[in-house]
Amino acid sequence: MSTDFYRDDIPDGFEVGDVLAVDTETTGLKLRRDRLCLVQMSRGDGHAVLVQIRHTPRPAPNLLRLLQDPGVLKVFHFARADIAFLLVAFGVLVRPVYCTKIASRLARTNSSQHGLKALVMDLLGVELAKEQQSSDWAADSITDQQMEYAASDVLHLHCIRELLNRRLVRDRRMNLAEACFDFLPERARLDVAGWQNDIFSH
Repeated sequence: MSTDFYRDDIPDGFEVGDVLAVDTETTGLKLRRDRLCLVQMSRGDGHAVLVQIRHTPRPAPNLLRLLQDPGVLKVFHFARADIAFLLVAFGVLVRPVYCTKIASRLARTNSSQHGLKALVMDLLGVELAKEQQSSDWAADSITDQQMEYAASDVLHLHCIRELLNRRLVRDRRMNLAEACFDFLPERARLDVAGWQNDIFSH
């Protein structure tokens, strides 16, 4: 595994394929109260790219262009939260997207465990270390341990997506999954606007 670290934006000429794994780290889970601190990405080649987001986000034209590129599928785990925090921080709606958590719920109905740690262990037999999950991501300097943790959250998403897609196709649920993925940016917009609860419930 190798990792590149940048502040505020990715460099000019940053190239990706048509699928990019993406994750974020924040100071907490409450929109508007907590803030985006880090965006991590991987092309699926065993290499991770980390972008530290300062307290007052600087312009990040290269990163935002990539996140909105219609030709690049962004793969998240629990995309709803990541998309919402990116929307609050930068005012942009990420799309198109794929969510391994939603895919897991549709494809792995034999399990009640759909967190990334459980998913990576079940499908890949890899144990993810989660000790740094609640560390101080707003610190001026990110530790080596934090960087390793952040990278690990995106390095497996490409493989996880492929394995989940096989099950979705096998069980004829791919169309349903894709409809959910298409709706996710709008679900994030509802969250940011204050409708976090399920508006479809009775």
